Amino acid sequence: MAEDTDRRRVLLAAPRGYCAGVDRAVIAVEQALEQYGPPIYVRHEIVHNKYVVRTLEKKGAVFVEETGEVPEGEIVIFSAHGVAPEVHREAERGRLATVDATCPLVTKVHKEAVRFAKDDYDILLIGHEGHEEVIGTSGEAPDHITLVDGPDDVANVDVRDPEKVVWLSQTTLSVDETMETVGALKERFPQLISPPSDDICYATQNRQTAIKQVAADADLVLVVGSKNSSNSARMVEVALGAGARASYLVDSASEIEESWLEGVRTVGLSSGASVPEVLVDGALEWLAERGFDDVEVVQPISEHIQFSLPKELRRDLRAEAAAKLEG
Repeated sequence: MAEDTDRRRVLLAAPRGYCAGVDRAVIAVEQALEQYGPPIYVRHEIVHNKYVVRTLEKKGAVFVEETGEVPEGEIVIFSAHGVAPEVHREAERGRLATVDATCPLVTKVHKEAVRFAKDDYDILLIGHEGHEEVIGTSGEAPDHITLVDGPDDVANVDVRDPEKVVWLSQTTLSVDETMETVGALKERFPQLISPPSDDICYATQNRQTAIKQVAADADLVLVVGSKNSSNSARMVEVALGAGARASYLVDSASEIEESWLEGVRTVGLSSGASVPEVLVDGALEWLAERGFDDVEVVQPISEHIQFSLPKELRRDLRAEAAAKLEG
């Protein structure tokens, strides 16, 4: 029994890390650099992770805040979070070649917004103000969309016709908080309709499901991810709500503090959907050096989804392959 009492273990959540949309976006930048050569411009961070951005910068990617910063005639990649139609028009005016790396699940929300706006619905978009994804979705139908930033914001919502209201959501939110917001909206607007399919992405849901299971048995939960990553931040909240005594968001092992391990026997570990596995490996090594070398994988659900590369890259790759065959 003494051995069990002294046992130090890590519960490693799965799935974790890169989702299909992030994997697609990062590969798109790498492929563009290989295909066309640097520099390749990227509007905003391709995904919300410092390590990924720094790694791509070293390869020749140039990250800009606005499309107008890209020199005329260059290539610009739109990030996984999506952009508003006006950004596409800005690129056309600047004679830019574009590669749209928007996650297909975000594109689905954009199309829903356009369709409901066409039918003259008031669209209540559940999300966080200022987030790139929210800005992009709102730009699809600015006259029809009202942002609802959590359940406390519901009382501030006004609509033209309570019988023609629909809700959509940012894809990276906490499932529980989103449904709490939806519940509060339905109390105010009983005729509120839901989108045809859940807007919160499968990867966000799966990572939250796994972190809940891990947190129930962990003294401390560490989530590897950058501070500006919405889905990573939500995982910390979900872990605390599921019973973890403490939970922290860290960009890498270098940010873990020794004091967090005081009195801890079980550490839960996961990572946000924009985090490469090398950073999780670094956290595991850091923990192993401090006696937490017994690693148990907790995997309540499996993932097998993949997305094809943006159509612009597929087109050019096909053209290149055809040219090689002809040669």
